[in-house]
Amino acid sequence: MKFPVALAIACALLCASPVLAAEKRVLRIDSLIASQKKGVILLQAKGAVSSGGWTSPRLHVIRRDRRTLTVEFLATPPPPGMTVIDAVVPVSAEARVKGRTSSVQVLADQNEITSQVLR
Repeated sequence: MKFPVALAIACALLCASPVLAAEKRVLRIDSLIASQKKGVILLQAKGAVSSGGWTSPRLHVIRRDRRTLTVEFLATPPPPGMTVIDAVVPVSAEARVKGRTSSVQVLADQNEITSQVLR
């Protein structure tokens, strides 16, 4: 039985690619600005990761109620064995969330920040 060429190529690419790392919380959050306009909350966060090589920083909503929106500050760490700078590196992320709330809490690995939403 012959193996289709396209399937063989796909298998080779999947086997050769590095394992994708799961997102983790960034090391810390340093600042948060939360503003609300026309039913959309704009979140702007700045923080740091523990080394170079981290990618795709983002804010991920994990809980919301009428008063507080709780968000994780996530990024993808470098793959094992990758050579990276061994220093704290700044990261930033923005998110737009539909809805209304009076405060936002952002969680990082070492700390968290809660801020009132500016209107």
